Amino acid sequence: MLFCWTLNAQQNGKTFVHIIHADYQIYDESYGKDVERLIGNVALRQDSAYFYSDSAHFNEKTRYFDGYGHVHIKVNDSTDIFSDKCKYSGDIKFAELFDNVILKDDSTVLKTNYMTYDRNKHLATYPRHGSITRNDKNLVSRKGYYRDDIQVAYFRTDVVVTTPKSRMFTDTLEYRIQEEKMYFFGPTTIYYDDNVLVGNYGWYDAKNDIAYLDKRATLSNQGYSITSDTMFYDKKADFAKAMSNVIIEDTVNKAIVEGNYAEMWKKLGKSFVTDSVRALYFADKDTLYLHSDTLFFFMDTVEQKAERMLAYYNVRFYRRDIQGKCDSLSYYVADSCAKMRRDPIIWAENSQLRGDSINIVIANKSIDTVLLYPNGFIIQKDTIEGFNQIKGKTMIAYFKDNELDHVYDDGNAETVYWLREEDGSMIGVNMSQSVAMDIKIEKNQIVRIKYFKKTTETLYPKEKMKPGIEILKGFEWLDELRPVDPNDIFRKPKKVEQTDETVRRKGRRK
Repeated sequence: MLFCWTLNAQQNGKTFVHIIHADYQIYDESYGKDVERLIGNVALRQDSAYFYSDSAHFNEKTRYFDGYGHVHIKVNDSTDIFSDKCKYSGDIKFAELFDNVILKDDSTVLKTNYMTYDRNKHLATYPRHGSITRNDKNLVSRKGYYRDDIQVAYFRTDVVVTTPKSRMFTDTLEYRIQEEKMYFFGPTTIYYDDNVLVGNYGWYDAKNDIAYLDKRATLSNQGYSITSDTMFYDKKADFAKAMSNVIIEDTVNKAIVEGNYAEMWKKLGKSFVTDSVRALYFADKDTLYLHSDTLFFFMDTVEQKAERMLAYYNVRFYRRDIQGKCDSLSYYVADSCAKMRRDPIIWAENSQLRGDSINIVIANKSIDTVLLYPNGFIIQKDTIEGFNQIKGKTMIAYFKDNELDHVYDDGNAETVYWLREEDGSMIGVNMSQSVAMDIKIEKNQIVRIKYFKKTTETLYPKEKMKPGIEILKGFEWLDELRPVDPNDIFRKPKKVEQTDETVRRKGRRK
């Protein structure tokens, strides 16, 4: 009968709790029916688990005991639990541990004041604050769970992770100890010495100091911030990769850059943004909107200040007082100079400025001078009909209050401008050629020309003008390419072939 009862208990998953040692055994019904008092160097065993304490109340029939003083549960070769007091049910292999609770598993240490441990599930649980330390990492939370068989910890509510290089705050965290990897499932902030990472979902590789954040993430410091749907950040390399709905805010230079993909190498001082790029540069009076296929940024790695910006392919920009397009644009912060290359055009009010290359010098956040070389060509639409034109090898256009003030034209300089009476009536078209000219402009009209060296000048009355004589060679009025509003910078217009007749038609007042 005893054999059958023992076999049945073992088949139901219930095994005996054996007394290995006690200095004293006392049977007293005041402790409870079938309960014996064990005193001094108590050692019990159930299966492969050993239980040690200073004293215990033990019920052999129910496989239940209370342990008091220097409680030690040796779960297996790698896991040990310590506490001041414990309650253990051998039927379900479940322990409650009280006061100064410590679980040690290899180099992992869990500390709390109350914990339960389920031997069947290999699950330790603390419901009222605890911490886990692993080498140089410490994790604190209000609630926590630890699986010693797979060495995975779960943390809930007010989770704080501290490493030598960072601090993480989150609400829900899974820590895969062997991998040194932490997965978070809620609003999370990681603080570094100089950067802050904020996300809502992702993981942190504590061994390699790498973070992946999803469901909207932000990397920021004192000078800038990068926000995107998804972000990858390598602290050791100081490398960040942002993907989908990227927004970069530069508080120092008052700029915002948007795109769908960005990479930043802080140690190398470079970054780029691509895919639907839009950059916004804020000035006191207005905002400049710029678009290109890709934007590159370069920083001084010592002072962490912007050095230059490069925009490549299909560059278009818009501000109320100036617009432009080219295939590549570079801006240098030190000399406040922007260089436009490959078929560049600038529009300002009724003026169109072209050249094989264009350099723009900025002063006080406004255009100061524009260098057109070689083959500079400036066109201004006349107030009534026709176009005033200035052409030469090298031209320097000077601006005042963002309006064209005067032009220095050097090398095969040519001009065409329409002369009118004060009432606006037509006098004729003046055409001139010279080695060099200095041209004064007021209210978008040529008012005075100073010639240098060889000069020819002819005035054609309106009634004696031959068709096409008022158009200089190489003339192209490319108003269809001009951005008309901030959203129009994304348009990719096609160049329209022009004839003398279409040019004259465009010059007539509608």
